[in-house]
Amino acid sequence: MKNKGLETWLYSSLGVAAMFGIIVIVNALASSFNKRVDLTAERAYTLSAGTRAILSKLDTPIQIRFYSTRSDSRMPVFLKTYAQRVEDLLGEFRQASRGQIEIQKLDPAPDSDAEDSARLDGIEGQARGEGEAFYLGLSVSMLDQKQAIPFLAPDRERLLEYDLARAISRVVTTEKPVIGVMSPLPYGGQPTNPMMMRMGQSGQQPWVFISELKRDFNVRDIPFGAEDIPKDVKVLVLIHPKGISDVSQYAIDQFLLRGGKLVAMLDPQGVLDRSGAGNPMGMNSGSRSSLDKLLPAWGLSFESSKVVADLDFVGRTREGRQPAVLALNERATNRDDIVSAQANNLIFAFAGAFSGTPAEGLKQTVLVRSSKNSQLVDPMSAQMGGERLIKEFASSNNEQVLALRLTGRFKTAFAEGKPKAAPAPGAPEEPKDQKPTEPGLKESKEDGAVLLIGDSDFIQDQLSVQEMMNPFGGQRMVMPVNSNIAFAQSSIEQLAGDSNLVAVRSRASRERQFTVVRQMQAKAESAFQAKIKSLEGSLAEAQNKLNELQRTKADKGGQRFILSPEQQQEINNFRNKERDVKIQLKEERKKLRLGIDSLENTIKWLNIALMPVLVAAAGIALALLRLQRRAAR
Repeated sequence: MKNKGLETWLYSSLGVAAMFGIIVIVNALASSFNKRVDLTAERAYTLSAGTRAILSKLDTPIQIRFYSTRSDSRMPVFLKTYAQRVEDLLGEFRQASRGQIEIQKLDPAPDSDAEDSARLDGIEGQARGEGEAFYLGLSVSMLDQKQAIPFLAPDRERLLEYDLARAISRVVTTEKPVIGVMSPLPYGGQPTNPMMMRMGQSGQQPWVFISELKRDFNVRDIPFGAEDIPKDVKVLVLIHPKGISDVSQYAIDQFLLRGGKLVAMLDPQGVLDRSGAGNPMGMNSGSRSSLDKLLPAWGLSFESSKVVADLDFVGRTREGRQPAVLALNERATNRDDIVSAQANNLIFAFAGAFSGTPAEGLKQTVLVRSSKNSQLVDPMSAQMGGERLIKEFASSNNEQVLALRLTGRFKTAFAEGKPKAAPAPGAPEEPKDQKPTEPGLKESKEDGAVLLIGDSDFIQDQLSVQEMMNPFGGQRMVMPVNSNIAFAQSSIEQLAGDSNLVAVRSRASRERQFTVVRQMQAKAESAFQAKIKSLEGSLAEAQNKLNELQRTKADKGGQRFILSPEQQQEINNFRNKERDVKIQLKEERKKLRLGIDSLENTIKWLNIALMPVLVAAAGIALALLRLQRRAAR
């Protein structure tokens, strides 16, 4: 009996040991096949294809120093949660880099070596009341190259993956990209001439947009009308190309086909073009620009004779409301694209719209669009007065594309080769059957990118910055008043970096929106608006009747300030209508609250009780199954 008990104990021990060994072996094997499954709708835990392509090209180790304050007394709770999400993303980068990225986590406590390191890396401490500063930033370094993100702001979480990929791309690239700028407008400023000095006027400063570009890039001026784009130019910025020649368009075409990137700002009404006569605000007859040879080859068209007016995004000028001046917020921009994700305050003045279907091999991404409550109007009619345009407004019920990006393999718009330059005045015309002097490229070998914007005024100082004088030094200071310059810079920056940055999407936010609740609120608010309009209509109708009765009574020589029985009856009718509508509004609000409370309770019950119910149901089902098996025996 004792031997049997010992044998049972021995077998049990061996079984437990064997099971433990199997678990260890399975765990070791599973760790070597590290595979994650992202079940979120926005793919919030999956790196973009562009990021993976950038990381796959790394052949030199990169070090990322992540500075995050660990002390609860100095670090706000919501930032600690966000810091953990940043740390998770860094882990994804390290895994995708196949060991080329080293993550170093540092806690910059006061007077510590980590705090000194943070300051040397350019990481800024953030003050919190009267307490000590906290840190949340990172530095990316490779050899002698370094890029810092001084503070990882939670409101840029959607752009976090892009910011990291861009920093890595910058440390890999040793030289600043060359950006070419071509435009007939005086973007580089104008010197003061003697005549202006006598009138007390100074010359024009370079555009703030151009000054900001020079901080990050080597900016080169390309003469407007140039017949060739230098080969070291990576991105060409084309601003309001009014009257551009076919030869210049051919130069742009060939530049794009050999791997260059293009940002083109077209305009159906360049109201800030000073070349025409007008008032100081530049509201003149304006000038129009387009790319009549290139756009059709890309499958697109640009409405250069109409401007977009929008009642949902009405801007304001000194003359009042102006539907053709678009004050665009986050509802007008593509929140899932890096370029437009943070462009939540754009001002476009008399912008044009793009239409058409991209040519074969090209993909279109819309960045900025109008609302459906918009229409295309004549530019001169739009300038005559905003209030008049509002009264005569007729919505097209279509969204107008204001900015877009094309990516893919581009084909030439000049199948017959380089066009002939226009002959000089008085020069003899060349024979029409003369062959082109240059056959040119026919198709790009790699994917290219073109970003098109339907306005050129938006980057000029008048619409993008506010100028002021420094009270201490008397120097000129400028402050952005909207997202215009940031949007243009982001467009150029994305194209000027690693070509794979174009494919890096805006990372999804971890905050889930209660879309059902919002739909209920929107539906109720829509009903409220209908009731309010009905009330206002009743008020206007009653007021018109009162005015009519008053006018009739005055014509008959009656007392104007004594209410007649008819007037008193109209007032009573209106008050009855007003009371009824208010009662209905109260009922609608009650229904809204009841609906939201019901939905909230349902979600709570699902979150709290669903899992226990499922576990209990599974236990009951298993017990019933065992009873059936026992009964069958």
